[in-house]
Amino acid sequence: MSKDYYRKQIIDLRARVAQEKEAKKRDNEYYARMIKSASSPSSKATYRKNKIDKAAYHDRQIESLKRSILSAQAAMKRS
Repeated sequence: MSKDYYRKQIIDLRARVAQEKEAKKRDNEYYARMIKSASSPSSKATYRKNKIDKAAYHDRQIESLKRSILSAQAAMKRS
């Protein structure tokens, strides 16, 4: 594949990383609001757990995209 293909792929992956970071920020704000407005301790605990799980999910996605960027950069150097 050509270097232009890999350049475009890297740009797209970086954009996806930025989108994932924004999604993480939105989800954190959402769960913070839900925790603050929850009435019972059990629902607060559930929202806290969901917030942690969702943040971990976003972190895994970001790391995966970063690995894809490194892979595309290595492939571009080989071509």
